[in-house]
Amino acid sequence: MTDNINKETTDNNAGTSDKGNASEYIYQDNAFPTMPTIASDSPWLSAYERYSIDATIEMPEDSTSLLDVFERNFNRYGQKTAYICMGASISFKQLDLYSRQIASYLQSLGLVKGDKVGVMMPNLLQYPIIALGVIRAGMILVNVNPLYTSRELSHQLHDSGAKALFIVENFAKTYQDAEDKGQIEHVVVCKIGDMLGTVKGVVVNLVARHIKKMIPPYRIPNSVSFKEALSAVSASHYERPELNLSDVALLQYTGGTTGVAKGAMLSHGNLVANMLQVNALMNSAFEDDIDSRDVILTALPLYHVFSFMVCGICSMYQGYTGLLIPNPRDLDGLIKEMGKYKPSFIPAVNTLFNGLVHKDSFADLDFSNLKASIGGGMSVLPSVAKEWHKITGLPIVEGYGLSETSPIVAFNPMTIAEFTGKIGIPAPSTDVVLIDEEENVVALGDRGEICVKGPQVMIGYQNRPKETTESFTASGYLKTGDIGIMDEKGFIKIVDRKKDMILVSGFNVYPNEIEEAMSEHPAVVECGAIGVPNDERGEEPKVFVVKKGDVTEKELLEYGKKQLTGYKRPRHIQFVDELPKSNVGKILRKELRKMEGLE
Repeated sequence: MTDNINKETTDNNAGTSDKGNASEYIYQDNAFPTMPTIASDSPWLSAYERYSIDATIEMPEDSTSLLDVFERNFNRYGQKTAYICMGASISFKQLDLYSRQIASYLQSLGLVKGDKVGVMMPNLLQYPIIALGVIRAGMILVNVNPLYTSRELSHQLHDSGAKALFIVENFAKTYQDAEDKGQIEHVVVCKIGDMLGTVKGVVVNLVARHIKKMIPPYRIPNSVSFKEALSAVSASHYERPELNLSDVALLQYTGGTTGVAKGAMLSHGNLVANMLQVNALMNSAFEDDIDSRDVILTALPLYHVFSFMVCGICSMYQGYTGLLIPNPRDLDGLIKEMGKYKPSFIPAVNTLFNGLVHKDSFADLDFSNLKASIGGGMSVLPSVAKEWHKITGLPIVEGYGLSETSPIVAFNPMTIAEFTGKIGIPAPSTDVVLIDEEENVVALGDRGEICVKGPQVMIGYQNRPKETTESFTASGYLKTGDIGIMDEKGFIKIVDRKKDMILVSGFNVYPNEIEEAMSEHPAVVECGAIGVPNDERGEEPKVFVVKKGDVTEKELLEYGKKQLTGYKRPRHIQFVDELPKSNVGKILRKELRKMEGLE
């Protein structure tokens, strides 16, 4: 299908511009995506044959970019619905027009190719319009978590060097209160109801401001509204920039769960490669059953790299309809939308899967359209996967990735019959090795740090050439910081993050293993494990538990003794009302350590 990407343009996109370039952001000598050499005895190659997955992808010519992907989609799908949100929808043809209008607006401001533009909003119809507009203008999209504090936003604005920011007014005060606004020159303020139609939009905005009190008072001098930006310049003024696979398209900030958030520079080539890798997986299972009327649930925020790729880029490539959910924490509202639109694909994280299976109304849904449930972002617990399979009739298919890899590194075949508890096999044209502390490759079945080489691996970290260098092995593999085990068939199991390891009397203890074991107790809703200091053993495990019922600390400690060997079992239990989590539901052990006074 890669031939369809190459230079499929339309007359209304004619015109070129060579304003600026992104070369100053490139650290690697060869910025074009490199295809690694995969050893013929790599254990996962047999799995490709068994599951009919292409072992390699064919990259398009170097002068290709995401613009060619977008234009292919607009031409191919035209009147089909691209996105639905809160009952309103836009077609691919409208997405084409609106995104060119935003691109024209940005170019009219004097911004040039390679300039950064921040987008700080949840899943609203404005997001894909703006994101595509930024990239179509030849600029670099900077995804910003709208739940950031002013301090966190200051860091990202300063580090990214963004010159413009699109922000939903609900979070405008966060920007107003940010002490360091970096190089921001232009601010566009969006309202929730901007794309919902005249009557409904007005009602939604009034309710948000005056009834639900969702919008703190703010003042941003010289800002413009989204509607003003959208209508300011005709789409006919759009100048299509000259871009290629080496140009940076996206600045994706890491979650910051292991330190200061860093901006991973992802090129057009990185994102196109990962799109084709996911496409190879989808084709292996659904090539004869691909239906552009399929709906993909987009409850995970599009500013997160997992959702950006799977629910954004890949969904559009296949012509699916993205069902945008602005607030996935409203499970009742989410289930209502699922009942109305019957999604074919449900990408989610363990927290969302877990929340849904504990809602009685979820089990009443019609799952006849469901083709796949895709887990990512964090480990899916076996107990959650078992309940999900029981209710929906399909297993959760787990994958693995990170911001630095666009993000997919590995995945389970879509046709697996049961949840594997593993992250699967390396994506096509991806080489994965597991290494020890001295960067020696460990034997199959042994623990090691997962390291990746492939066309989806980032160019480097924004403003951090030293950290970029330190993130790669001497042989050019990206060090993920995750500890895993690869079996004789090439399937990988995540053991844990390197930093989260607990050292008990010289033995390595992995929090994931403790959490999985303790979550099997029927009174444990969810839990998070960390190591706490102990004079005798160095560290010992402590578990923070969200419970249901009247279970006691003593009961859970006794349960841990039955589930885990001596040095692994919890020594302390603390009940909490909720666990600290990232924007996509990942339990933040760093915050648990802070609660314990360890950081």
